[in-house]
Amino acid sequence: MRRGELVTFPTETVYGLAADAADPMAVGRVFEAKGRPRFNPLIAHVADLEAAQAIAHLDERALTLARAFWPGPLTLVAPLKNTTAVCDLARAGLETVALRVPGHPLARALLAQFGRPVVAPSANRSGRPSPTTYADAVEETGDKAGAGLDGGPCTVGLESTVVAVLDGPARLLRPGAVTRAQIEALIGPLAEAEADAKRSPGRMALHYAPDAPVRLNAAGPEAGEAYLAFGPSDDQAFNLSPTGNLAEAAANLFAMLRAADRTRPSAIAIAPIPPEGLGEAINDRLVRAAGHIG
Repeated sequence: MRRGELVTFPTETVYGLAADAADPMAVGRVFEAKGRPRFNPLIAHVADLEAAQAIAHLDERALTLARAFWPGPLTLVAPLKNTTAVCDLARAGLETVALRVPGHPLARALLAQFGRPVVAPSANRSGRPSPTTYADAVEETGDKAGAGLDGGPCTVGLESTVVAVLDGPARLLRPGAVTRAQIEALIGPLAEAEADAKRSPGRMALHYAPDAPVRLNAAGPEAGEAYLAFGPSDDQAFNLSPTGNLAEAAANLFAMLRAADRTRPSAIAIAPIPPEGLGEAINDRLVRAAGHIG
């Protein structure tokens, strides 16, 4: 990374394609490897809260959330303090910066040794399902990386929750593994994204999408379709969680989307997922995979 190269590395959420956040040439290589629109900002991963405070202005709400959920799957979008630590390209020209302290031990070791912020969007081509295994990350963008770290399957399997802590109420920009209820228990009600949505990655209408079309809230498969079940089901080819466990479903989601897509179905039908708790984040990813919202 000090030479401006890219590294495939694991986080607890998904595998990332990492680069020096301060190096616009390296960040440009990330965009090129992913085929990612330049307007979509990247999350800067840092080693600890102290490193985050050197980059952004974190108010009491942000500090409360950081102390509760870092290291872990929460990203905070806050006003920028240091304009050189995370380059303009990584921030998509915004005056805010997205920061996270990942929980995976290999990610933390890499950040500690590198000593600077690292951008690490999911290591898939833009719009494709995020990789939750090293093999899937290599299949997607491995030829663009100068090195790779295999940390085993990701334990969370969904990208981080993104919360904007700017002027006015805190806003939920992207649901994720840290739930709305967990956040609101600490800092009060969250507002919806509205105009601040542009500050978060993963907000394009068609995102996390397999090659096959996605059909949501399906009671079962139609002819030629692959089916992702949830809960007890006679169709056991792909079951996000036979016991109806949302955490298990989140961890399996992207890997099963990929596995189903490899069967070259006419479409991928997906069983209804309850909306509460982690279900909010799972449904957000599924709706985007189907291309329904921006």
